[in-house]
Amino acid sequence: MTDQELVDRAIKMQEFSYVPYSRFPVGAALECSDGTVFTGCNIENASFGPTICAERTAVAKAVSEGHRDFVRIVIAGRSRELCVPCGVCRQVLREFAPNIEIICLNGAGEERTFTLEELLPHSFGPEYLQ
Repeated sequence: MTDQELVDRAIKMQEFSYVPYSRFPVGAALECSDGTVFTGCNIENASFGPTICAERTAVAKAVSEGHRDFVRIVIAGRSRELCVPCGVCRQVLREFAPNIEIICLNGAGEERTFTLEELLPHSFGPEYLQ
C-alpha cells in the first residue's frame, strides 16, 4: 500500500467519528507487516472515561483479528496543528510496535513522520516484565 492510500483511509475515517462533545474527529489507518490495514475513528462517551481514540480503535480491531505486527500508522485530524497520538495511544502502540512509523496530519493535509521513540522516549514495554 502506498503512503497516499494509507493517508486517504485515515482521512476517510474521520467521517465515522462519533464526537458530539469535542467536535474533534480523528481517523487512523494502521498497517500490519503483512500489508493488512485496520482503520479506526475516535468514539466519545458522555461520561468521557470510556472514550476511545482512533489509534486504539484500529489497534483493537487488528489485535482482535489476530494481527500484532504493526509497521506504520497514519493519524488524521482537522486542526491547524498536527494530530499526534495522545500518551495512552503512544503506550498502546509501544506494546505491539516499538519501531512503528507514525505519520501525523493536520486539516490542511500537512504531514510529519515520527518514530515512536521520538514521541515516547524511555518507554516501558513488555520486556520489562520478563
